[in-house]
Order: sequence, then structure tokens, then C-alpha cells
Amino acid sequence: MGAAPKLTPFEMEMAGVMAQWRLDPVQYVHDVFKVTPDEWQADTLRAVAKDPRVGLSACVGPGKSTVMSWIGWWWLDTRYDATGFAASVTRENLRDNLWKEMAKWRDRAPTVKAAFDQHAERIVHKKRPETWFLSARGWAKDANPTQQASALGGFHGKHVLVLLDECGVLPDSVMVTAERIFANAEIDEARLVAAWNPETTDGAAYRICTRGRASWNVINVTGDPDDPKRSPRISLEWAKQQILDWGRDNDFVRVNVLGLFPLRGTDTLLGPDDITKAQARDVPEVALRGEASIWGLDPARSLAGDRAVLRERCGVVAFRPHIFRGLDGTQLGDRCSHILNESKRTPDYLFVDVGGVGASAFDRLVVLGWKSIIIPVDFAGSPDQDRFHDKNAEMHWRCAKWVRERGCLPIDSGVLATELTSRKFSYTTRGKRTAFAVESKDDLKARGLPSPDEADALALTFFSEHTPARAQSLLEAERRRLPTASKHERTWAEKRSR
Repeated sequence: MGAAPKLTPFEMEMAGVMAQWRLDPVQYVHDVFKVTPDEWQADTLRAVAKDPRVGLSACVGPGKSTVMSWIGWWWLDTRYDATGFAASVTRENLRDNLWKEMAKWRDRAPTVKAAFDQHAERIVHKKRPETWFLSARGWAKDANPTQQASALGGFHGKHVLVLLDECGVLPDSVMVTAERIFANAEIDEARLVAAWNPETTDGAAYRICTRGRASWNVINVTGDPDDPKRSPRISLEWAKQQILDWGRDNDFVRVNVLGLFPLRGTDTLLGPDDITKAQARDVPEVALRGEASIWGLDPARSLAGDRAVLRERCGVVAFRPHIFRGLDGTQLGDRCSHILNESKRTPDYLFVDVGGVGASAFDRLVVLGWKSIIIPVDFAGSPDQDRFHDKNAEMHWRCAKWVRERGCLPIDSGVLATELTSRKFSYTTRGKRTAFAVESKDDLKARGLPSPDEADALALTFFSEHTPARAQSLLEAERRRLPTASKHERTWAEKRSR
């Protein structure tokens, strides 16, 4: 076998530069295109260098097509036989925006122009056009979701990039198809970059910011006058005037100036931005000291398919749920009792929906020694305040207010996020009063939505508007009857007394 060819000093230098560019797309843009990215653009480039999925939720006109084109050229120019495709809401939109921007930056970089040709539907490396390329994928304006998703199928390579521009209104099926690049074992390296204006809570962008939030690095691109990383391409005077005229909570301002989703649907308690903020909040564990450990158990309505969910809320923090399937009431009570006994925080309250198999689960938990903290809940029962139709509506209203104002939700709470933002509310007649009501589980299922078990379990922790910080009176009662308590009751009481 012959010796490997020696590299010239220039070739060695370029190999080192290429390795640096591959790790640092900000440096690549600076060196190749001779520009300095805006701060939010630099954040985006750094995110793409390390994260497989990056989303840009942007106000109107910040320059997101520019940064998307830089990402495209960085990928093609720093990886041997790199491949990928770009798509947008329509074929025409891709041609007139991202594809046009790619051509502009190619013409500004002599090394890129020397290495790549750009055609109407394909960018190719001049020496390896069959294996080193970025293709434009598109569909007609009247294409249905199936046709749109089909346009993105059948893609292979070692280094694969997918760019989805203006994808806010694309159906979820398109994003699901695009994400299949991560399932292909032949691909060594993959990136999926999506950009959108957050105009609607339907479609792919909504899924990214709710159910898929834990998998995506979502960057808010804003024209907010108070944000130091705002896009300088948004007129500061215009942005200030819109906020002055309409207010920050106006949906036009949120979408076009702040780059945020509309607050919420006109008939839903929470919107995706409420969930995103709650997932982004964080508090130190020390802040939970002295707060009550409140648990909600939403048993399955039947053993055929429905879930039972047990979850804890302590102060401003909601923890990940415990989910059970196929358990009868006795089995569910046994499992929940074990979890409560092993809990890091001593439980103070346990609210149990006694519908379905909940009654037998409640009875079992009482037998196992949780009588002093367990409280039965009837979702259809009377509320504390007459302005609510029933206890269900009251608890969900309190829960939504907590999420909006101070609640901390797990970052991977995609199912909970969907349940909290899907349930509609209405106003009904309660006696001689107009009362607030939430959509029933039966009505949700009629709309093709699953039972909101995780949301109901969280709502149960808001049974009372003013839950004491600690259940001291219950603790004292346990201590007084400790000598005659059962084994399970003594275990719990002894834990509480420490």
C-alpha cells in the first residue's frame, strides 16, 4: 500500500480552518460571507452546531431566511458529501424567499461560488453533483397533508440537513415525516431546522412548542424594544408604537412584534406560550421547604384503555406523573401507597377522584393508612364559588391561573401541555346565575381527543383555593393516635414526625 499523499502547507492550513468552521458556524459566516451576525442569529448558529432540532419562533421580518441560508451553506461547505433538502409552506414561497436568499449569499462568497452550482431545484457540488447537494422540495398550493408529507420522503446520506421555512401552518404530518431522518441508522449526523411566525396554535409549530418541546431548542426571535437581543431589522419606533397603541397582550403585537403565539384560543384556558413559559421557569429546591406536598389521583374510568395518573405538586412546582394502565381499584391503591411511602417529601394531602374505579382505590388507600390525608373528590360536585358550574370547572380554572402566573411544569410535559391547551370552556346556567364550565371528557373524546388524565390529576391538587403550607393539625392527630395505629399508618406517621 502506498504512502498517503502529503498535504501542502496551504492544504494543511485549510484543513484546520475547515475543522474550526465545522464546529463554529459563527466563525464560518464571519470568514466566508464577511458579515457579523446579529446576536440572535449567532445564538441560532451556535444552537445548530450542537442540537439536532432547532426552531425559530419569529416576529415579522427579523432576517430568519438569512440565517437559514447561512446554515444551509455552512452544512454543505464543511461536510464531505453533505446532503439535505429545503421546503416551505408552498413551492412558490420557498423559491421567492429561502432559495433566493441562498443564491444571494452564494454570489457574495467566491469560495462557495467556485465550489457549488445553484439551479432552480437543486444546489450541487461541482465535482460530486450526485452525492453532494441540497434539493428544493415543494408541493402545489392545493396539496393535502398526505401529498405534502410525501414530498419529503425517501432521503439518504451520511450528513443530512433539513430546512423548513415558514412552517407554522404546515400540518403535523410534514414535521413527523421530516423527523424520520433521525430514525435512519445510516445517517451519521443530522439536523432539522424549522422557522415560523407563531400565527396559529394549529400545525407543526404548535406541536414543537408543546408536545415536542423537550426535543427542540426553540429560539424566540423578537422585535421587543425591551429585549437586548431583539432583531435590529425591526424598526424600534414602529415596535414601540404598536405596543403603545395595542398593548403587549394584544395578539397582533404578540405575533408580529414579540414573536409569540397568540395568548390562547378564544375558548381555551391556556395557550402554547403559557405552557412554554411555565416549562422555562425554575426554582431552587430550597424554595419548596415548608410548602405542602399535594397529590392528585385521577383513576381510570374503566380498565379498557384508560389511564390512571398520580402526580404531586409542591408549591410552584408540578412533578412528573406516575401513570398506570389496566389496574383495578385495589391494585391502583397498592401502587399509589407504595409511591407515597417512598416519596422524597412527606405527603400532606391526597385528592382522589372517586368516579370509575376511584371509589375502590380510595377505600384501599384508607385501609393502607392514608385516611388522615385523603380527600374524596366528585368532579361534578358543588364548587366553592357559585360562578363555577361544578368542582371540575373550579379546579381547572385555578390550575390555569397558576400555570399562567407562577407554575413550573416539567420540560418534557408534552402530553400535559396538549391536554391543558386543548380543553375548551363555555358559560352555562347554574340556577339563576351564569357559570363557568369546562368541556367534559365525553365531549373531548367526541372531538377525537384523548381523556385529559394528566391535566385532571394536576387540577385535583387545586381542590382548595387556600391549602395550608403544612397539614400540622393532621400531623398532631396522627401523633395522638399513633399507639393504636396500623403498621402502615405508623410508618407514615413516624415519617411525618421526623
